[in-house]
Order: sequence, then C-alpha cells, then structure tokens
Amino acid sequence: MSNFLTYEEIQQKCERLNEQYQIDEAKFYSVVEKWAEKDTSTENKLIQSFQELLQVVSDEISGMENTMQMKPTCQLGCAFCCYFPIIVTGMEAKLMKKAIEQMPRERREQISAHLDNYFKKYETELPSMTALDYEEDPDFKKKYIARGVPCPMLNTETNQCMAYEIRPIPCRTYVNYTNPKVCEDNHMPKETISFEFLYNEYMGALNEFVQFLYEEEDTAFIEYPNDVFSYDYLPNWLKS
Repeated sequence: MSNFLTYEEIQQKCERLNEQYQIDEAKFYSVVEKWAEKDTSTENKLIQSFQELLQVVSDEISGMENTMQMKPTCQLGCAFCCYFPIIVTGMEAKLMKKAIEQMPRERREQISAHLDNYFKKYETELPSMTALDYEEDPDFKKKYIARGVPCPMLNTETNQCMAYEIRPIPCRTYVNYTNPKVCEDNHMPKETISFEFLYNEYMGALNEFVQFLYEEEDTAFIEYPNDVFSYDYLPNWLKS
C-alpha cells in the first residue's frame, strides 16, 4: 500500500481548503507599511520588503498545508520543476539582482560565475526558447520544458537552487503532495498543486509600496510603472 495521497484525496482537501482557510492579506501590507517607515535607504527598503513578502507567501502556503493536513513530498535534490519556464516582471528581476548583490562575497561570485557559464552553455538554445509566446501559445510550457534547459539559478551538480530564499513566485508556489515519481514520469503532472494565486496579494502589496515611493519621488533602481508591468522569461532578465 502506498502512503502517498492520491490525486482524488488531494482534490478533496483542496475543496475543503476553500471553505476553511482565508488568506491573511493584512500580513502582506504590514510588511510594506513597516518598511515605508524605516530609516534606511529606499534601495534597502525595496530589497527587504521584497524578501519579506516572498516569505509571507511561503508562510501562507504553510498555513494552508496545516489546514489541509498535507506535507510536501518534494525532496532536496529533486529539480524536475526547475526546467519550467519562469516569467517575472522587470521589477522582480531587478530586486533579485539587488538581493544577490547583498549576499556574502563568496556566494555572489559563485552565482556570477555560474551565470556566465550558463549563458555560454545554452547560448544556442535560449534565444528560441525565450521567444516562445507565453501569452498566445497554449503549449509554450511543454515546448520550453521539452528543450531540457534548466533555470539559470539551478546548480545542476547538486540539483539545488543557488538563490533559494529569493526564488520567484512560480517556483515557490509549485508543490507536490503525492508520490514524487509523478514529476519524474510527467513533465507537467496533474497531481501537483500551484498556489500561484497568492501572487495577487504579493504583487498588490509590492506595487502599492513602489507607487508610494514614486509619489515620494524616490523609487531607487525601479523604473515605475514600466518595471511593474513588463514581463519576460527569467533568463532574459538575468542576461541583461
């Protein structure tokens, strides 16, 4: 007998979640309200609020998991989902880069060297992959995954993310609760769950904060509103 939840059991738990759990939107806005009042540079306010908002997303997922009484079966070193197309805003990409700049020197240099090697290794594949029309092509995910090119932040020797604490929302919200083998057997398994709906609260708070800073006439390295509403594949942002 398998100890893993079935697809049907997961569906039932998700249906009950809608009745039993309410997203705590105030948690998201309390983060930006706190940093709006901090006596620090605008750049630091943006970076810190970005990282804390990402953590609030993870905390909300944990709260939902507790309500559903489910635990992720994702394992350290499992990286099948790290070959998915990741699309983020220009603002998020800039915030990721700035957060990396604040990391210890050795780690910064490791990431920089890794990215240099990544873009050299996949220079032939990336242009056509990142030109796939993610808005109009319903099969763009399948086409992207089929190329077998990893996320720029994946260390393929360890199968671990090199910037795990600032991993984007699509990575953070994609979770498996059944047999991990479903991810090995299928590029896009039906059994996995996406909590990407939390993007609305996360981006809503972040956008409101940057809008406030814009009205204060200091958005640091963010070009508002262009960076908030421009989307692209993560490799394109990290290469530029």
